[in-house]
Amino acid sequence: MGETPASQQIVVDRPAPEWGGRIDGEEPEHTRWHQHIAHERQQNLAGAIALIGFCSDAGVLRNQGRVGAFDGPESLRAALSPMAIHSQRQLVDCGDIVVSGDELESGQDRLARAVAQTLEAGALPIILGGGHETAYGTGSGLVQFLARYPSQRVGILNLDAHFDLREEPRRSSGTPFLDLVGLMKELGRDFRYAVLGISRPNNTAALFAQAEKLGVSYLLDEQCQLEKAQDFVSRFMGRIDALYLTIDLDVLPASVAPGVSAPAGFGVAYEVISEVCRQVADSGKLAVADVVELNPKFDVDARTARSAARLIYDLSMRK
Repeated sequence: MGETPASQQIVVDRPAPEWGGRIDGEEPEHTRWHQHIAHERQQNLAGAIALIGFCSDAGVLRNQGRVGAFDGPESLRAALSPMAIHSQRQLVDCGDIVVSGDELESGQDRLARAVAQTLEAGALPIILGGGHETAYGTGSGLVQFLARYPSQRVGILNLDAHFDLREEPRRSSGTPFLDLVGLMKELGRDFRYAVLGISRPNNTAALFAQAEKLGVSYLLDEQCQLEKAQDFVSRFMGRIDALYLTIDLDVLPASVAPGVSAPAGFGVAYEVISEVCRQVADSGKLAVADVVELNPKFDVDARTARSAARLIYDLSMRK
């Protein structure tokens, strides 16, 4: 495997950590993720799944949430590490973007650059968050990359209990999609945004009005039976060419995902979210994804991390 050209190397703040875990054997049929994954600087990324950590809870703090998502990438890697390899698709860890203190905006800019570089190299980036402020960096990176393809219709599918369309003086974990509205408007792009799993009690009337004003499609958590959810996603996918999938783990019931900033009192069944991820992966339109709001401080037996890792597996290992 040749080295990634210098012009395509992914610029991050911290190199990928070493992965480790149980070894049952060196033959392909025994392989686990920690044996299969490689570090970016030694790889050609074309066709690879490329992981990028975004270590940040600055946006959660600004949004008055429970901090701790800064350590989400480490916990996600630990949960991914022992998973079995049943497909030889290349896996690469590109390292971390690290947000220190309150320097969120510059961290999001660095994440956007890393996402755009990864797409340029021909890989599928999966971002390990981080609070949902991750989304502005992920989304703007995709938009930067697609600047040369103005006819490509970009869509954002958010699996989330919240719209995250707050109007605030500074970016936070509650503002990323309204921030992306502004960016896409500046660039002359239409804003196509759908949310699956909205909790009516956890979004104010003002946020529902904002969603209506922006033409946001949404499905309430109580409406997310499997067939309805798949139909909702299918109709949205029919309107776009390139998809950004963002998974906020608070869309899941608290029994499945206790380790988040805002645990769900109702939530969408894990089986539904998993099937939606498979549906998206099979569509051929997935351009970038992120998994956000894992807070290891409040996790129970790594339950949230394991649930999230399985979703990443579903996105990565589809044939």
